[in-house]
Amino acid sequence: MRMNCSRGSASSAGLIVIVLIIGGLLGAGGVYFLSPANSADATEKKPLYWVAPMDPNYKRDAPGFSPMGMELVPVYDEPASENSPGEITISPEVVNNLGVRTATVQRQVLEKPIRAFGELRYDEERLIHIHPRLSGWVEKLYVKAAGDRVEKNAPLYALYSPELVNAQEELLLAMGRQNTRLVSAAIERLKALQIPSDFIDRLKKTQTIQQTVTFYTPQTGVVDKLNIREGYFVQPGTTMLSIASLSTVWVESEVFANQAPYIEKGMPVTMTIDFIPGERWLGKVDYIYPSINAERRTLRVRSRFTNDKGQLKPGMYAELTLHAVSQEPVLAIPRDALIRQEHQTRAVIALEEGRYKSVEVELGKTNGDFFEVKNGLIAGDEVVISAQFLLDSESSKTSDFMRMAPMPEDYPWAEVNGVINAIDNTSRIANISRDAIEKWGRGPATMDFVLSKNINIQNFKVGDTVTFIFEVRGDDFVVIDMSSTHSTHDHTQHQTSQEGAQ
Repeated sequence: MRMNCSRGSASSAGLIVIVLIIGGLLGAGGVYFLSPANSADATEKKPLYWVAPMDPNYKRDAPGFSPMGMELVPVYDEPASENSPGEITISPEVVNNLGVRTATVQRQVLEKPIRAFGELRYDEERLIHIHPRLSGWVEKLYVKAAGDRVEKNAPLYALYSPELVNAQEELLLAMGRQNTRLVSAAIERLKALQIPSDFIDRLKKTQTIQQTVTFYTPQTGVVDKLNIREGYFVQPGTTMLSIASLSTVWVESEVFANQAPYIEKGMPVTMTIDFIPGERWLGKVDYIYPSINAERRTLRVRSRFTNDKGQLKPGMYAELTLHAVSQEPVLAIPRDALIRQEHQTRAVIALEEGRYKSVEVELGKTNGDFFEVKNGLIAGDEVVISAQFLLDSESSKTSDFMRMAPMPEDYPWAEVNGVINAIDNTSRIANISRDAIEKWGRGPATMDFVLSKNINIQNFKVGDTVTFIFEVRGDDFVVIDMSSTHSTHDHTQHQTSQEGAQ
């Protein structure tokens, strides 16, 4: 009995040890199953070496741990594979255990909010400086201080000038001689001195010389830089005062130099002011200064805002958000899908039948969450956004980092079935969930297609199942022929459609 118990205990202990070993292998060696070879075959072979899961360049001749504390993964001598360089195959069970998630590369408008602080200023394009065109004395001043509000055509100041008296006498003398040429010349001289038209009309009617003339406000606004008082002597060149319009205001702000490529004239800007809670103003970038501040490494930007309620006042401080938006939809990839290194940026493409491959991508602008893809991917590609570092560490050992199955030159067009999800009549873009394209090695995908001018959009609606032919033209996929399975329209041949598109 004791021997049986001992044997039973030994068997149980042995079983526990085996379970622990298997559990350890599954827990620490998830990447082990990333090898293209079958795991059962691999256990029968002797590993060539061991590598770090996160750094394939870290190799050792014996098991151990990487500098990051992760258990090294064995690498075996694998037979030649039919896969392209760098492709790896993973069983569905391991994909589930690793938590592999993917996202579709698609076209979208990227918006990058850029925040800045600014100071409100007068709109200098609506700032008028008042100068006299003749010498004289200010007999009456209708504004008393800078900041006074004035209305258009309201009295501004009255001026006595001997030169003005002489100009009136010349007009009356010409009228007395009934010399039309002299009358016309005298009137033009008065106008050149900025004498109001009603003053000239009254002079011609009454033929009475006025000792002073009243000048009027040229626009509605506020007085700025009042440099005169009653009794002052003024002459041409004297800046008497300025009148600033508050119908619009400028806001001067600075953005960091690395944000400069995203700033464009006319881009929308929103503004908030702390002590005017609940209000938000929408304006636009009016001017981008041509130089970078060498000390602060910033770029000055001027925005313009309307001020219908008169709440905005020069000197206020405001918080701005400049909405950098791509003019056209661009091919975009999520930030989580990128593997960024010093000299290369990669992404892992999810192919069919559990295959994955690392490819090099060239990036453009970003809004923080998404990056523009200039090269390396096409619309409809599935990229890995979780566990991609594990997949990349295995794929990058043999990958050429070129795009999987590049677009064949022999097949610039394809015929495929799909379902219409959305149609934009203005841009002539249709979003279609298409079937797989076997001759290109492409799986099913949902993507945007440009409809050529020969296709009547009115014949199709959302939800239609269609058969269509499309061509690859640069970065666009252009549908040149399309028919609905529910339509009675004849399906034309590819060549005929091409001629119609041309």
